Amino acid sequence: MSRTPVIHEEDCIFCGACAEVCPGVFVLNESLGWAMVMHPEGASEEKIQEAIDICPVHCIDWE
Repeated sequence: MSRTPVIHEEDCIFCGACAEVCPGVFVLNESLGWAMVMHPEGASEEKIQEAIDICPVHCIDWE
């Protein structure tokens, strides 16, 4: 994978959409109150892009 997804934690509203679409990459960290990238290679770039596109606050980008 040539790109890595990153979450801007300060903007995350903890909705869980990214983890629902791409559970192999994103997880919700309840103690911190935001989503995290746990396994950036856990899905195809297309599937990760789907999670990026569905984020209601657009807090996920490619690095």
